[in-house]
Amino acid sequence: MSRAIQVVAVSGGKGGVGKTNVAINISIGLAEAGSRVVLLDADFGLANVDVLLGLKASNTIEQVLDGSCSLQDIMLTGPAGIKIIPASSGTRHLSMLSSMEHAGLIRAFSDIANQLDVLVVDTAAGISDSVVNFLSAAQEVLMVVCNEPSSITDAYALIKLMNRDFGRSRFRIVANMVADEREGRQLFESLNQVCGQFLDVGLIYAGTIPFDTKLRDAVRQQTPVILAAPSSESARALRSLAAQVKDWPLPARAQGHLVFFVEQLLAAKDRSDGADNAVRF
Repeated sequence: MSRAIQVVAVSGGKGGVGKTNVAINISIGLAEAGSRVVLLDADFGLANVDVLLGLKASNTIEQVLDGSCSLQDIMLTGPAGIKIIPASSGTRHLSMLSSMEHAGLIRAFSDIANQLDVLVVDTAAGISDSVVNFLSAAQEVLMVVCNEPSSITDAYALIKLMNRDFGRSRFRIVANMVADEREGRQLFESLNQVCGQFLDVGLIYAGTIPFDTKLRDAVRQQTPVILAAPSSESARALRSLAAQVKDWPLPARAQGHLVFFVEQLLAAKDRSDGADNAVRF
């Protein structure tokens, strides 16, 4: 019997907000809670999921696209048994793929559909075609923000773009690297207020991850803080966030959202082609 598969895209607008750390740690938290998790590194220009985990990728999704490897072949096994799909170098464009290659990519994800419950997508920074197309295709969007004016400005710009051009009206917000829960709530309310004033969107508070030197130390050790310092404030907050993700509503499609996600991604490519905007993959 087919199962529903949750697809969560983690984004943040600007770089430096800790998006990849959030994606990695919630993936591990979900795995610890019994979910089968695949983490897709979708930052095709500056891929770093494997680096942060101290792993080395021999092949990437680039080799899946050229037919020399299957998706199963390139997946790395990370902490707590999570599977990682390493990114390509950014030299291949979706607009270059033939119809047969399109079908092959969809089939590649179909082949792993019975091996996972959650696909976590770590997007690149910024508002490139690649980023917005991943966000438009995902079931849930988790926006990571920190208490800097540029973070709020860039998150707002990305939310506005997603709402205006892709019709997305729901975003989950996590406040990262803040002093405490109170500051995190205030940060959320600031973003919520400006979005409520100018956009027709609903923001949902997903939690606060406090600034923690244990997390910084864990990054240096190439070990997720949820494992390196499981009793630290940041690890507890990330585990709580993972528990929330596990409880988010699943997509209604009986076959799950995984193949639909890839189909939407390719459909977004076709839309971008019409505007002479190639999506990088």
